[in-house]
Amino acid sequence: MNYRITNGSVSYGAETILEEINFNIKGKEKIAIVGRNGSGKSTLLKALINNELLSEGVGIDKFSIYKESVKEIGYLKQIDFEDDNITMLDEILKVYKEIIDLEKKMESLVIKMQTNSSEELAKEYSKTHDKYELLDGYTYKKEYETAINKFGFSVDDKYKKISEFSGGQRTKIAFIKLLLSKPDILLLDEPTNHLDINTIEWLEGYLKNYSKAVIIVSHDRMFLNRIVDKIYEIEYGTITEYSGNYEFFEKQKRINYERQLKDFEFQQKEIKRLNDIADRFRFKPSKAKMALSKLKQVERMVKIEEPNKYDLKSFKTNFEIKQESGNNVLVVENLEIGYNNTLSKCSFNLYRGQKLGIIGSNGTGKSTLLKTLIGNINPISGTYQFGHNVQIGYFDQQMLGLNNEKTVFDDFYDDFPELTVTEVRNSLGAFMFSGEDVFKKVKMLSGGEKVRLSLSKILKKSPNLLILDEPTNHMDIVGKESLENMLKSYTGTLIFISHDRFFVNKIADSILSFENGMSNYYPYGYEYYLEKREENISTQVKDEKVEKAKKKIYVNPLKEKEKLERKIKKIEEEISKKEEEISHLQIELTKEEVYSDYIKVGELQEKISVLNKEIENSMDYWEEMQEEYNNIVI
Repeated sequence: MNYRITNGSVSYGAETILEEINFNIKGKEKIAIVGRNGSGKSTLLKALINNELLSEGVGIDKFSIYKESVKEIGYLKQIDFEDDNITMLDEILKVYKEIIDLEKKMESLVIKMQTNSSEELAKEYSKTHDKYELLDGYTYKKEYETAINKFGFSVDDKYKKISEFSGGQRTKIAFIKLLLSKPDILLLDEPTNHLDINTIEWLEGYLKNYSKAVIIVSHDRMFLNRIVDKIYEIEYGTITEYSGNYEFFEKQKRINYERQLKDFEFQQKEIKRLNDIADRFRFKPSKAKMALSKLKQVERMVKIEEPNKYDLKSFKTNFEIKQESGNNVLVVENLEIGYNNTLSKCSFNLYRGQKLGIIGSNGTGKSTLLKTLIGNINPISGTYQFGHNVQIGYFDQQMLGLNNEKTVFDDFYDDFPELTVTEVRNSLGAFMFSGEDVFKKVKMLSGGEKVRLSLSKILKKSPNLLILDEPTNHMDIVGKESLENMLKSYTGTLIFISHDRFFVNKIADSILSFENGMSNYYPYGYEYYLEKREENISTQVKDEKVEKAKKKIYVNPLKEKEKLERKIKKIEEEISKKEEEISHLQIELTKEEVYSDYIKVGELQEKISVLNKEIENSMDYWEEMQEEYNNIVI
């Protein structure tokens, strides 16, 4: 598979969004497109789908689009299901229509073959079966069951009508369909938005092993670092290619910039030196020729352009708390949270200056805890108590504190009527609202702009306890880095929810993880949490094995061992018989009257394939029995 765009551009009206597109996708490449919000990343994805958006760019190469073996490009479009009244399972099974049709055809052929043993039917069955096997017909059910589970749906959810799901859940269903359809090129625009950490980790593994090309637009640095092997960066309307993951890209970009800047500065000094010599001696007859040669030397130089500075424009603020809290900021004891039913139970202490990161699957109670702490939801039972002089600043991921019908200026001013116009504009300017931007209506702002406006209002109040619910949603990487730097230098106390593992790892010095109806507290940050999680998984597996062994030997270990010996011996005899049968069939295949007959060869190969599969299953069972046998202690 190869898809190449050479010297393309995309314009809307008189505005050129991307002026020189050189983009190449080959084989199974995993590619990231990175850049600031509004730089044209999503525009590039649309141009990959709809080539009519492309026109000739400003480069010297001839504009061209080349495609080889590109049959299908998958992209998560506007959610629009054909029939809201079918179940989620039926909707997902549309992806496997070809496999299901083959399945039905095989069943029909088997019925016919019971009364008709013609070679034509046998040949048709063999051909259908080969195609079914080639399309992974024996594993497709496990594949979609795993995806449904990993995206947080229950067994019962499979049989709900599409109309019964929320907008976010419908998006997930469409995402599952897109992944399972396995297009030649999979285009993903911010795929980790609104996914919990467990789902993101599963998605990482799925995409790394995806057998075709993947193009990802994402601000999730850890996600990109673990998947991609090539990066295209969009900056100042141009696209630059880097080989490697995100970490390599950041390093290489810095090296390239420093090298080009050094070369540019050196050349500028050399040009100045040569021009100075020419200026000194051009009017002296004995030196005029030499002066002219210096000027020609400058003319012949291949000029090195000054590199563009990194586009690091972002919000900046000197955020200081007005008054410190007491040392004990928050005490939570046996706090049961939820609405009608308990979602989780929490107990932890929070001290001044601590930065607590809250993680866990969607729907486990993370946001509910924050809403309980700020008094929006009553606790089911248990207690929580804030310490002396605690002043809270709360960021709601829904940003309900913004008035959509007001301008940015008025929405901010309503919270701080004591400020002058200049003071309001300065405060908004620190969060990148300048000039006419302050007169935009809030409803016209992008998601990232609304986050900045919300934060500007919260931080202006100088709270000593920040409670933030998914603050990095809608932020680009530079915005996240600005928030990270601000929160790291923040001297107050912080509680925050995030699914961005890079952000959590950088900020949190302790973790509250919501798991299976409980919350577990880890005192030493994200890396410590990961270590303990691995230890717990390992211990759980060992305990399950021990428990299984105990159950097996509970009644009478000696009899149980004898029983397993008989089972193992029987399995070994069955394997031996099947291996012997395969040997006979392979000898048959060498006979001239057989290998010259296509139908007979196909039948024998089918029998050998079935026997090999049965032996493989028997070996798995034999290993299981053998392990149980070895675990029995008499």
